[in-house]
Amino acid sequence: MNADGVFSLPNADFSTKVPMEHLDYDFIAKCKDVKYLEKILRILRSGEEGIYPHLIKFCESHLEKLSPKSRALRQGVPVATEASFSKDEWNQIIDDLRTWEEETKNAETLLKQESVFDDLDRAKIPPVRSSRCFAPVKEKSFPKQRTNPPKRFLPRDYQEWDKFNVEEECNKIDGDMQKNDPPAILNTGHPNIQREVDSSCLSQQEKLLLANREKDKGNEAFRAKDYEEAVAYYSRSLSIIPTLSAYNNRAQAEIYLEHWNDAMRDCQQVLELEPGNKKALLRRATVYNNIGNFEMASKDLRKVLQEEPNNAAATQLLSKIEQKMSDCQPSQRSKGKKILIEEVEEDLSFAEKEQKEQKACPVQPSQPVGGEESSAAPAERGDMGNAQKKPHSRGDGGPHSESSNSHHGHWKGKGATSDKYKVPEESKEKVANGSSKRGSTASAQGDKKSSSSKAATGGKKAEETVNLDAPCGALPPHLSRLKNEGNLLFKNGQFADALEKYSQAIQGYADSGIDSPQDLCILYSNRAACYLKDGNSQDCIQDCTRALELQPFSLKPLLRRAMAYESLERYRKAYVDYKTVLQIDISVQAAHDSVNRITRVLIEQDGSEWREKLPDIPLVPLSAQQHRREEPPSEEVLQARAQKASEDAERRAEIRFSALKQEGNEFVKKGQYQEALGKYTECLKLKPKECAIYTNRALCYLKLERFTEAKQDCDAALGLERDNKKAFYRRALANKGLKDYLACSSDLQEVLRLDPNVQEAEKELEEVTVLLRQSLANSVNDKPRKAVPITEVDGDEETPDVPNRRDDLSINLTPGSSYEFGQSLNAARCSGNTAACAELLASIEPELLPRYLSNQLDGHTIGFIMKALDSHLLGKNPNLVYRHLERLHTADRFQVVFMQLEDHERRSVTQLFERLSAVESSEFTQGDVHNLANKYV
Repeated sequence: MNADGVFSLPNADFSTKVPMEHLDYDFIAKCKDVKYLEKILRILRSGEEGIYPHLIKFCESHLEKLSPKSRALRQGVPVATEASFSKDEWNQIIDDLRTWEEETKNAETLLKQESVFDDLDRAKIPPVRSSRCFAPVKEKSFPKQRTNPPKRFLPRDYQEWDKFNVEEECNKIDGDMQKNDPPAILNTGHPNIQREVDSSCLSQQEKLLLANREKDKGNEAFRAKDYEEAVAYYSRSLSIIPTLSAYNNRAQAEIYLEHWNDAMRDCQQVLELEPGNKKALLRRATVYNNIGNFEMASKDLRKVLQEEPNNAAATQLLSKIEQKMSDCQPSQRSKGKKILIEEVEEDLSFAEKEQKEQKACPVQPSQPVGGEESSAAPAERGDMGNAQKKPHSRGDGGPHSESSNSHHGHWKGKGATSDKYKVPEESKEKVANGSSKRGSTASAQGDKKSSSSKAATGGKKAEETVNLDAPCGALPPHLSRLKNEGNLLFKNGQFADALEKYSQAIQGYADSGIDSPQDLCILYSNRAACYLKDGNSQDCIQDCTRALELQPFSLKPLLRRAMAYESLERYRKAYVDYKTVLQIDISVQAAHDSVNRITRVLIEQDGSEWREKLPDIPLVPLSAQQHRREEPPSEEVLQARAQKASEDAERRAEIRFSALKQEGNEFVKKGQYQEALGKYTECLKLKPKECAIYTNRALCYLKLERFTEAKQDCDAALGLERDNKKAFYRRALANKGLKDYLACSSDLQEVLRLDPNVQEAEKELEEVTVLLRQSLANSVNDKPRKAVPITEVDGDEETPDVPNRRDDLSINLTPGSSYEFGQSLNAARCSGNTAACAELLASIEPELLPRYLSNQLDGHTIGFIMKALDSHLLGKNPNLVYRHLERLHTADRFQVVFMQLEDHERRSVTQLFERLSAVESSEFTQGDVHNLANKYV
């Protein structure tokens, strides 16, 4: 029996002791099983069978070839002893130890001899209280203790209290106290930060990381409005690796510091690296504006607007620069110059000087002076130069009012005069009409000129140029005229008069009986704009609500109602309306700014749970979304959205699946198997191909003794993973519960084949084997015996057995399928007709025998086949017998069934192999028969 024969056994068990003949060079060289070699190596190292150093090394080298990372090859380093060192090394170690011991003893002796109080005189430290040790300290080493002053008697009556000088007593007390503390020094100076970093020894990746850190420090200082420190950190970052963002950020900080030359230099550096950088162009334009070079500033701003037409900061700055240029042109054409002589003080501040200089070249009131806040800079410092629009005031249709009385009451605007609004601005009209968008920046200067001309000529010329009889939708002519008059009055700033016109048009609409909800919605929306201008937020909300009832999801009424809500501090409703506006048209910048502003207010008011207190935000249909109607999404966008939706659905399903699985596992730990069963079932609805869920649910079924369902889940798991140990083991338990011991033992055998170290499977297999034998014995004893009729015949008649003849007639000796072969074999076995069984085996190919026996293999069948081969077929065709025996042991469950043979059946198998080995054949040798016998006996 060699190594190949041993390791070809399917049920080879190496848990027993290793035989002595396996501790051999030849066996170890042929052995391919790593675990068995590790066991042999452990036995050789233990010395149980003797000490063989060369054999141990040979086994280690062979194991290293098969598994270089085997744990058995690891060896601990032995503890070093005297024998591990040379004589000189050992003497050196001994000398070092003795020297250390002597030094330790000397130090300890010195510490004991030294007095504890030797340094008290020098340190002027008083003796410790409650100490029994006497400290020989000189008296002069301690300051003289102050004796208690004589006891003062307090006054006893009012006259003495009148004579008592409180200030004198306080001075005496203060005089006894000496203030020796030095005055505090306040470090008010700015820290001196080195602006260059030595990075010559760093790699490129380290330089990039360090440069980003320095830039982040500069950003923090910029947000804290410490621009000098920000410039220092940006300079440090640039000294390591020059980047566009660092140059741009340093330029913005230098603009705030009014270092125009340095800012210009940084902008030039960025434009040399990237000629079309918009931030650099915008900031260089800011520098040009502050140094008075308006032509170069406008040139840079036009380049920015060519790349980004909706850039609000560039548009605003360009309009201001063009206004400056138009205002300064008449003064340049004049022949003489006006000299303004004023007496000023020497300590005049920079801002006051700028105010004096503005008289020579007037600018707009909103223009920043002296370059403190450049026109291209944001409204608040610290935002790294990203422009933002200022919040709208109530005067321009926005939510904020100039007067503080709007929150305490509401007032009608009908009594207001037209003199209150003399110089309207076109930008304010656009916001009031709800049309403030990112793209509404074209022809700004032309609008300003037209508005100024209207204001100069008055309302009469406007009436002459505007056709008041123009048709307006489905409105009758008289209502169209009222609406046009109201629009003209609104543009001229006469909001109270426009309010009356819109009210008359609404009343006329109700009296005329026409049906045009769109026109009525526009009238209510326009009147709401008038209410909003006059500060009557309550009526504005009512008109906007009526307009939205007529035309749901109309943009202008929603925007105006949101502004009115915000002015009344109804921030939650304002937030909902602004978000609805953004659903309709995402380009409304006023809504974006208001949402950000209200979000901060709600966070301060309601804390982290502010979203839960909001009303429901309505979903706007696609037909009402303007930004969706303008450009239908392309196929790529639709595919991206579908992919994102599927990814979101998968992510939500994954989260839901993990939560359900975790809940099911928790229920299993608590023993609540019915609840866990429901969780695992929901998991399978989300992921029907998750093998672990099937095995977990099978465990719950086993605990609830629902063995059929458990077997079905294990079958499903094995369909997904063919080598799942848990599924085999739990199906074995299910088969045991169903009393199918043969299938149970087969599954347990599979578990041990996949992992021989599963002790639970070994114990279950032993128990199931006993139960299987008992069940087979009971089935044999419980079979009813048939009554055989006995008939008298004449002695000279020679007839064969009647049962055999009948069985011969019913046995199909040429089966074409497993079913026909099983029927024929059962018929032959029940009648005990071994000759028919031999003919049946001779009629089929040996390769088909394992497949034909896979469904009906048991111990009695194997014994009957062995008997038929031995008694009838061995003498006729021994080669066929050898071929059948070579294939028979490969049938399913053969090893399990073979273990259940009785002793006499095993003896018959041994006898068959002995007779077969005595046969001389050209197809097999005696050694082949012995090797084949090892797989049976």
